[in-house]
Amino acid sequence: MADKIYSMIALLLVAWLTMLSTGAVAEEPGETLFKKNCAICHTLEAGKNKIGPSLAGVVGRKAGSVPGFAYSAANKNSGDIWDAQTLDTYLADPRKFMPGTKMVFAGLKTPEDRKALIEYLKEQH
Repeated sequence: MADKIYSMIALLLVAWLTMLSTGAVAEEPGETLFKKNCAICHTLEAGKNKIGPSLAGVVGRKAGSVPGFAYSAANKNSGDIWDAQTLDTYLADPRKFMPGTKMVFAGLKTPEDRKALIEYLKEQH
């Protein structure tokens, strides 16, 4: 009986490790949203800007403050701090929230998507 239990545990462990190594573990919704909507222009690597600034540590950061990124005057001079509420409003409609922004993204229309993305961004340092 013990042999069967050990065999089952070993089989489950091998299956789990295989899933991890092949990327078969499901992403969290925020990560999926980031990859689909943000990753083309932004990175989560601190100090590495793309078309848009790095979003590493964005939650709690002052708008327009990533070194080496050429922000619009609207973003640099906004005085906004990217907390959850500000990000939620911005992500719903960036151009409405910040007229003059360079960001061409149309926005995330559902509150659930915005919340999931913001929670994911909170985890990125």
